[in-house]
Amino acid sequence: MEYFRVRTDLALEAREFIEEADGEIRGVIAEEYDEKDCDVHVTKVVINSKNGAKAMGKPIGTYITLEAAGLSQPDEDYHREVSVIIAKHLQELLPKPGEEKSILVVGLGNRDVTADALGPGVVDNLYITRHMLMQFGKAAYECEKINQISAVIPGVMGKTGMESAEIVKGIVKQTKPDVIVAIDALAARNTRRLNRTIQLTNTGIHPGSGVGNHRDSITQESLGVPVIAIGIPTVVDAATIVSDAIERMKRELGENDMLFSGEGTGTLAEMNNMYVTSKDIDATIKRLGYTLSEGLNIAFDLNA
Repeated sequence: MEYFRVRTDLALEAREFIEEADGEIRGVIAEEYDEKDCDVHVTKVVINSKNGAKAMGKPIGTYITLEAAGLSQPDEDYHREVSVIIAKHLQELLPKPGEEKSILVVGLGNRDVTADALGPGVVDNLYITRHMLMQFGKAAYECEKINQISAVIPGVMGKTGMESAEIVKGIVKQTKPDVIVAIDALAARNTRRLNRTIQLTNTGIHPGSGVGNHRDSITQESLGVPVIAIGIPTVVDAATIVSDAIERMKRELGENDMLFSGEGTGTLAEMNNMYVTSKDIDATIKRLGYTLSEGLNIAFDLNA
């Protein structure tokens, strides 16, 4: 019998999936709470051992997940509140908070594939300062402290012939940033988290891993610079949707495993190459890109 593998970029979902099967994960600490005065649920997952990393299928580090149901709606006030929360948690992960830094923002993804255009959309709305500071100094902004912000959209290998990590490595060698913030669209295993969940982590990023398209990693180990990754799930595995529907039917109807035969499992395995996104993904990506960019702008502002 051929089984399909549930794919997810979210540490929160990896933890849930394992706990459903085993009930406990050693080397993994989780904390959950609700943000005050805002409808956002926060889950902080810390993987602190090799055993925990192996069980989770994620590197050792901190994963902060913000679940904000209202993100799917065009509510500007709510999105502004979420931007402030994003900024707060990003500042927790940034090295030497409050000190001036050179920050390189990397907008990963493909502009021509709407569900994968989150990274470029965020970079489009960033407050870039490096060029002005290099030419005019802090007098250009009339402030005593300011971060040096630069950004790049490396595109995808099908268009450039180069891995995103190769492009970023060359830029890091030339510009020598203190920290990298990488933005990418993610894959989820639960449709209710599509376009409503934000993950921040200090472990870097492996572009394309959520959809089985593994590319060179963008991490501190590969680049020699701390890498913070931020992402929002915009696609879900079609096989997961069908599998969850079948399991729900079995529970509700009290049926046996005849509904989930070996042949059906093989069909699900074939569907692992199919991904589903929301019908209004174009407007959603534009809205989420702006919300994320505002969060970054707030977090990088040393005078706020």
